[in-house]
Amino acid sequence: MIGQLRGQLIAKKPNQVLLDVQGVGYEVHIPLTSFYELPGEGNEVLLRIHTHVREDAFLLFGFVTQKEKDLFLKLISISGIGPRLAISILSGARVEELAQAIAQGNLARLTSIPGVGRKTAERVVLELKGQMGPFVGAEMVEVEGAGRIKDQLEEDILSALVNLGYPRASAEKALVSVQRAGECPRSFEELLRRTLRRLAG
Repeated sequence: MIGQLRGQLIAKKPNQVLLDVQGVGYEVHIPLTSFYELPGEGNEVLLRIHTHVREDAFLLFGFVTQKEKDLFLKLISISGIGPRLAISILSGARVEELAQAIAQGNLARLTSIPGVGRKTAERVVLELKGQMGPFVGAEMVEVEGAGRIKDQLEEDILSALVNLGYPRASAEKALVSVQRAGECPRSFEELLRRTLRRLAG
């Protein structure tokens, strides 16, 4: 499977590019957000690629950033969302904004994207709400049962605690409790230690 392409940008449209890679022209479907980041035609470009194979087609979907590709892969893992709809969803907003809307269960924002009905938006929120930490950085995320700011460090802490066998909801509450108790350490080891202490108490 093709996972990445680097070549000369021959032509670009809001939803598709033609990329020349050593004399071979690849048509790649892209979201609007990637289109905005592309250089002018004739320049070299690197795209992260998802290869989608069907009985009647071999399609390439490309992304300027890895975060876009990662969120795309999460979207197409949901029943009823194919790659074209996922591209449309990604075209509706920056990755960070989309992730925040999903994490907060903001159905109005999601259904404002063309092609996304209420049922689809509800399915996206249900499936992905707790997985948006890596996509939003330090943006505000509504954590179910405990609204707080989540960044990559906090997501790593929660992942470690879940791997240790703690329920995610309990881990989130303990982490929030540590943060509200005063100055929150920014080292992984110290924050994990304090959160474990809170869980044990």
